[in-house]
Amino acid sequence: MCSCPSCYHTHTHTLSLSLSLSLSLSLSLSLSLSLSHQAAEKMKRTKAHPLQANANKLTHSTKMSTDKGRQKIRTINIYYRAGAWASDGHNLEAEAVRFIKYITTPQVLHTHRPEKHPQDNREILACSKSWVLCLDDKFPSAQRLNTKHCRVYSLRLGGEDLWLEKALATAGCEVHCFDPSIGAAHLQDSGVWLHRLSIDWREPNPAISAQRQRSSTKKLAAILNDFGHRQVDVLKVDMESAEWKILENLVLEGVLHSVGLLLLEVHLHWAGFEVGGDEPNVVRYWFSLLRELERAHFSLYHSYSVPAKPRLFLQRNLHNTSSTYILGWVNTRYAPQ
Repeated sequence: MCSCPSCYHTHTHTLSLSLSLSLSLSLSLSLSLSLSHQAAEKMKRTKAHPLQANANKLTHSTKMSTDKGRQKIRTINIYYRAGAWASDGHNLEAEAVRFIKYITTPQVLHTHRPEKHPQDNREILACSKSWVLCLDDKFPSAQRLNTKHCRVYSLRLGGEDLWLEKALATAGCEVHCFDPSIGAAHLQDSGVWLHRLSIDWREPNPAISAQRQRSSTKKLAAILNDFGHRQVDVLKVDMESAEWKILENLVLEGVLHSVGLLLLEVHLHWAGFEVGGDEPNVVRYWFSLLRELERAHFSLYHSYSVPAKPRLFLQRNLHNTSSTYILGWVNTRYAPQ
């Protein structure tokens, strides 16, 4: 090799260029492998439930005061299905019109004439126009009710009378009511089992003792497991604005297939506990959750606008809509075991 200065500099420049090219190729390969790994992870995630895989994750920070006067940030994660908007404008009016039409339009007709059912069930049918059971024998859950081989779960936060639960217990059903306001841990009243438990949708809080959590707050899936119940023929949910997050949890944890009839009271005067975002997004979230019931083969058979409630939709009078509706959904593919 030539030892003259010009050749030396030429070879040095060539070597530096080669090293630079090698380093660049190495970085490109690393970046390509990293992107491939990220794509593979994304593919894995898309195999999860669509409500998770195709979701937008909204994060809201809430300031909480501590004993020392400092502030701590609590992060609340809200998942909702990233489905189509009701309109290109993404506005409240279009979302509200779509949602109201959806919850007021039954998808299946059901027979509920008292003369077609046993005496005990006639009394249930005659009690109220609000919490209406589907007793049409073409649905498996109705067959269970009519033959008195039924299990009922009622999720509530006090207040309303237990007339439906007591009527179902009198008709021969096994009825469990979960309410944190009940005086004793477990007791029985008029054939109804009362449990001092609050149904939650969140993961256990490490700041609360495990013993306290086990005694007062549980997810529905955990209660089913603890009680040894694989299915619930009737699930009544009257949770005073916590129903949206509870319904979301039932969807995400795959509990809906274990439910025959779902009686759901929804509150529309505000977004609901731990539901965030602007108003169009809130209504879109509500609508998306109810569409998940359809994915689980539920059909709306009953819609009741509670006349005694204020005419408020997200704190405004919108189309004279009641702030409270009671909806009845029947699982058309329910398979009692």
